[in-house]
Amino acid sequence: MLGPVTSCGVSAPRERPPEHVCAAFGVRAADAEPMPGGLAWRCGAVVLKPVTDRARAMFVARVLERVDVPGLRVARPIRATDGRWILAGWAANRYVTGSTEQGRFDEVVLAAVRLSQAAVGLPRPSYRVPEDDVDAIADRVAWGEREVPLDETKGGRWFEILAAARRPMRQPDQVVHGDLFGTVLFDGDAAPGIVDFSPYYRPAEWGAAVVAVDALAWGGADIELLHRWAHLPEWPQMLLRAMLFRLAANALNPKSTKAALDGLRAAAREVSEFV
Repeated sequence: MLGPVTSCGVSAPRERPPEHVCAAFGVRAADAEPMPGGLAWRCGAVVLKPVTDRARAMFVARVLERVDVPGLRVARPIRATDGRWILAGWAANRYVTGSTEQGRFDEVVLAAVRLSQAAVGLPRPSYRVPEDDVDAIADRVAWGEREVPLDETKGGRWFEILAAARRPMRQPDQVVHGDLFGTVLFDGDAAPGIVDFSPYYRPAEWGAAVVAVDALAWGGADIELLHRWAHLPEWPQMLLRAMLFRLAANALNPKSTKAALDGLRAAAREVSEFV
């Protein structure tokens, strides 16, 4: 992943966590090592990362503190010495070992199911989402709660075709993780690791459906993955909503790529056969 770029086109140095922040979270600034693929720093068993959306970060911290998920390793948030989750624009959580692995689709779907079960009863997210948040807009469009023009050449045409198959659903909404694919960590025989939480307020099985759609689009999974989880409540409609969500997000994202669209088209064909 490219780092931030200055006006001269040169990557700006990553901001190190200040000494007083490290001390407040019980680590030494001298031990901080940059982690790949983002802005986080590892200090032994603790990960420090800058916070850009305080309200969202607070909500995620509460979720990760409260969820008790057998069979998963969760990166628990850490409070500073004064009890705060966020200090001077930094948050901390426990380090979870492992790396992402291709092909372990069913384990990621199961992780989504288990997280949803553990999140039953959590309050609905109350923080304000930016009006231009592409995923938030795409989520509402997929569920028929908002209408916006979708570029037909970037997924809008498939969206139009599949949207006609939407049917009313009975499952209640709750807090779910909406972006697990490619983020779950595996470390040998250890339980899968969860290091973040992307909150959405949708039926429990929708999070698993998003994983399945992502695996079809970009992970090399086939339609048998959909069949293996067909016992989940209202699974065809969950998959349909997940597919519409990804198509809408791709159509609305000015940085979407041809490769991403090719994968979504392939997934849309499989989902259209399944629903």
